[in-house]
Formats: sequence, C-alpha cells, structure tokens
Amino acid sequence: MIDVFAHRGLHTTERENTLASFQAAVALGVDGVELDVRRTHDGVLVIHHDPVVGPLEIAQSVRSALPEYVPTLEEALDSLEGVRVNVEIKNGRGAAERYDETGEFARHVLGTIEASGWSDRAGISCFDLKTCAFVRSMDHAVPVAWLLWDMAVGEALIQAHVLGLNAVNPHFTSVDEEVVERARDLQLDVNVWTVNKREDIERMAELGVACIITDDPELALTVVAR
Repeated sequence: MIDVFAHRGLHTTERENTLASFQAAVALGVDGVELDVRRTHDGVLVIHHDPVVGPLEIAQSVRSALPEYVPTLEEALDSLEGVRVNVEIKNGRGAAERYDETGEFARHVLGTIEASGWSDRAGISCFDLKTCAFVRSMDHAVPVAWLLWDMAVGEALIQAHVLGLNAVNPHFTSVDEEVVERARDLQLDVNVWTVNKREDIERMAELGVACIITDDPELALTVVAR
C-alpha cells in the first residue's frame, strides 16, 4: 500500500498550509498531510512554508501580528483528525531563516505533538540532519525522515540508517529502483516529493515507494487505485 500525503494540504482549491486546506485534504480521503512548522518571536509554533508572511519575518514577529489564516500547530492538528501528519520542522540557514542550534525548537514541536495526543499519528521531517538526529535522541518512537535535496541519495541512506532514522524523503527525480532496493535493505522508507504529474506518480508507484507527497492528491489517489 502506497500512502498519499497532501503537500501543505489540498491547496488546489484552498490557500496552502491553512485549516481549510487541511480539512479539504481530510475530506478527500488522503492518508496524510505534510505541513511546515515555524516558531514566532514569542515562542508560538505556527504553520507556514516561507520564513516571511508578506513583510513580516515569522521568527522576528509575535503571533498576534501574523494574518489570521496562519494557524498554530495545535490548531492544524485539531483539523486533521483521521489522517497522519508529516510535520516538517523549518530549521534552516537560508535567507530570513533563524537556525536553532540548541534543539529547543524541535523539543517544542515534539512536546506539542505529545500534548495534543498525536504521538502515534505524527512524524517529523527536516532538511537539517542535525535536527533529525536531535529528534531521534529525544524520542525513539516518533518516525523521523531526513529531507534530501542536492545530495547523493545512496550516501544519505547510510547516514540515515546509522542514526536510526525511519525514512529519507528525496525529490522524486533522484529516486530509481536501486535507491528503493537499497533503502529496503537498510530498513528505511522512501517518501518522495513533490510528485504531481500522472506519469511521475505512476513511476513512483511502480518503484514501490512508501509514500507519495503531492500537490495533486486527488490524481495520486486515482493512480494508486485507492
């Protein structure tokens, strides 16, 4: 069974990473939803992909200053009853990012997931390997996936295995039969993003990846004959 996760909710009809997009994805019948979490200056976990909302830098803004459509992590989880959630921790070093060296951001995310009763339905992903390793050290049960971009997947599989992670999440263009077989040997799932065209979804399904993360979950559900 190949899981279909709606990338930032169902944003073909709703604004991405909003409660409306999450509720629409649940109604569609997806297996799960991928969303992005950031932390405001006053320590509130909010859902947004980019480090800025209009002119506001999230890490330097208080929660009350952000638009109403930007939900908190707790609100997002409340809207996603019935599916699983891939919580991507946005802990990066790019422009307008505020990298957390201490692990407190990740600890806060894990604590919120536990307090919200989502420990058995939510997993963590991050492009930052140090953050993935920190999450694994804090919680040996939560599924942890290393998001990959612009690096050799074969090498990443070995690092993920050594660190005790559960999966790698590479861009679908870097995945072939050899990658999937090697991952199985290392007891790792391969969750691919962001797969939107029918022919690409079909190819990933034929390879037997664990999860397809997509901007078009309706199409993906049709392709995998759900």
